[in-house]
Amino acid sequence: MKLDKIDKILWSMLGAVLISLALLLWQGLHRDGAQAKGLADRAMERELADQARVALLQKLYGPVEELRRKGELQTALLKLDELARRYPGEAHGYILQGEILQQMGVMEQALASYVAGIKLNGEYLDRKSQLSRREEIDRLITEGERGIAGRAKANPANRTLATAMTNINYLKSRLAGGCE
Repeated sequence: MKLDKIDKILWSMLGAVLISLALLLWQGLHRDGAQAKGLADRAMERELADQARVALLQKLYGPVEELRRKGELQTALLKLDELARRYPGEAHGYILQGEILQQMGVMEQALASYVAGIKLNGEYLDRKSQLSRREEIDRLITEGERGIAGRAKANPANRTLATAMTNINYLKSRLAGGCE
């Protein structure tokens, strides 16, 4: 069988398609490897950023933690207030303030501080986070419901107790996986 001009063109086009397909497959394999490397790099960058953030928070709020361990709760709150002015919008200060107020037995304000911190950074509810305060918040909710719910029902006009119940419900919702 003799090949005419059309057959030669068709065979040439088929060869070009096969070569193009081979090149595309080779680039795809190469690109997937680069993508996997890029994902690993980004994961490592996130991990390093998280570790750096935790180290910075420990450095900034270490004196407050030390005062708290010594039982100097009022002084710790004053130091937190100073840090809040220097670093406005930092959630960690609100979380520590909530812990200290809870330790002092001021449940309504402790709830408000936790809510403010969680609204700024929900990472404190993440089980996998180094900053997680999930268990402490769960205990606060349990204590708060026991102490505040009865008083709120007895005094429905009391705005402070109503706000505290709203904060408890917000934290329960966030613990259950809800978003804002």
